[in-house]
Amino acid sequence: MNKVLFVALSVLITSQVMAQNVIEKGKKLDNILLNGKVLTIEDAIQEVGLPSLTVAVFENYEIIWKEQWGVKDLISNEPIDELTSFSTASISKAITATVVVILEEKGMIDLTIPVNDYLKRWKIPDNEYTRNTPVTLEHLLSHTAGTTQHGFTDFYEGEDIPTILESVKGEIPSYNKPIEVNFEPRTNWRYSGGGYTIIQMAIEDHLGKPLADIIEEHLFSPLGMKNSTMKQPNETEFLNNVAKAHDDEGNIISTGIPITPQLAASGLWSNPIDMAIFLIEIQKALGGQKTLVISQNVAKRVTDIVTIKTVGGWSLGWERITGAGNREWFSHGGSNTGTGGHIYATMEGGNGIAMFGNGPNSIRIPILDALLNEVINEFGWDVPLKEEMVKPITIEKLKEFTGKYLDVSFGAVINVELNEMNLHISPYFDQDILYIGDQTFILPNLPNRLKFTKHPNDGEFYIAFIRDGVSEITYPFRRINGKLPSDYIADGNYEEAKKAFQKEKEKFPKSPLVSEANLNRLGYEQIRGGNLESAIEIFKINVEFYPESANVYDSLGEAFLEAEMKEEALINYKKAYSLNPENTNAKKIIDQIELDSESKNE
Repeated sequence: MNKVLFVALSVLITSQVMAQNVIEKGKKLDNILLNGKVLTIEDAIQEVGLPSLTVAVFENYEIIWKEQWGVKDLISNEPIDELTSFSTASISKAITATVVVILEEKGMIDLTIPVNDYLKRWKIPDNEYTRNTPVTLEHLLSHTAGTTQHGFTDFYEGEDIPTILESVKGEIPSYNKPIEVNFEPRTNWRYSGGGYTIIQMAIEDHLGKPLADIIEEHLFSPLGMKNSTMKQPNETEFLNNVAKAHDDEGNIISTGIPITPQLAASGLWSNPIDMAIFLIEIQKALGGQKTLVISQNVAKRVTDIVTIKTVGGWSLGWERITGAGNREWFSHGGSNTGTGGHIYATMEGGNGIAMFGNGPNSIRIPILDALLNEVINEFGWDVPLKEEMVKPITIEKLKEFTGKYLDVSFGAVINVELNEMNLHISPYFDQDILYIGDQTFILPNLPNRLKFTKHPNDGEFYIAFIRDGVSEITYPFRRINGKLPSDYIADGNYEEAKKAFQKEKEKFPKSPLVSEANLNRLGYEQIRGGNLESAIEIFKINVEFYPESANVYDSLGEAFLEAEMKEEALINYKKAYSLNPENTNAKKIIDQIELDSESKNE
């Protein structure tokens, strides 16, 4: 008997045993709490208009409950079954990351060398951020590479389907900028589907095979995941039993079956049973148990925390959260237009859930969240926090932490209020907290502890993230004392705004408040609001801060043109064009202004 056949039979037998365990244990869920009402799951999906929902729950490394409700689409009304596959969207990233690390273990690729060494069709453009720290696959897998492009839209049969080369070069409608790096790798975190598209290209260029075939060979086939594929609906090998995407009105979106050429970012089709098989394989590997494909080294490599610069923290391809039940999980969600799901697995104990639905986020996500919470509560998976950890703290002390804080990565300003052991962070969340001493708080069901403290480098007051078992401490929120530059702009006090920007840039050169992009955004907000004087003043500051950037002169030229100050506009457009001769729009405007000037003089 050959190895592939043996593995397939083993998985088939295992699946049959799992099914028997479901019947024997009889553990299931009938109702969920949704919008303040207790409903049967079937009634809940009908009430919100979700066409279908499918779930698999596993405990102690075995599937103990699997069930489906609803239909593949609201025209045929054909019921889904346990084998029906869904477009899983970004869950593709977790699959891709796991396979890439398997390839690393097999000696087929190195995650630590510059990824440009593997790229043949295109290279990541070199710039000030990559010269000292070249982008690697490890950076890309953990979303710490600094690559742009959050995600991509879906396509359908009959439309022009872009290639991944067009995707990375920015030659797609609505995505007209090439993927680039705009912070130094490993110094920050930003979710990037563009980064995963680069991974796809690098793997394909290096191994000479389509990513879908590589993943089939190294994961799906040996694990017996017969209803999972990275092949797309416009390919002959695509699945037959699939659910279709629906919009908010319950209408099928186009053909209902999205095509996603950016496979690594969002091209996976699968179902809860296959996902459960995959997750259990990782869990067994983490626990040192016998596995078919994934070694303990691979399992640890893909789930070990790389950074806690986000509330959940990230590993190579997986979000690492404590999540509901105060347990440690590795997980990933996915959302293509009108379809998606979420998978969760505990780091210990072999528990988890995989679930998918074919409806828009506004309908699907509340159902999935409610289902997760009920499973954790009803199946007894929650771990209570230790009461002896909690320490007393006065209201006066809590109020010392109240105030405005700047998100030092992305520039958002948050309002923090602490009162009677409740933390309110506008506009993010409002929940109870527990004080454990040393100006440190636990937020139930969130992984990172929050510490209100001074930064050791700049002496400013921050909210820091710390995590048990992780040496990294991050400082994502800096306390703001006094007015922001934008406050002065709102008052029309441009001189004080300029001073505030200059002070910020002197002390915090990498602050998002004084980034070229943020100043540009503020300027265009003023243009849209009809405040041309304000826009011009902001763009002037941007020119002063970034005199080698063609874009800042282009923006200032546009503001002057809007204000009908053509002479000033011409000066700045000429400067923009001299710095970037590929700026054909600037050249057109220069020619038009000069032509108008000649006509006026004649």
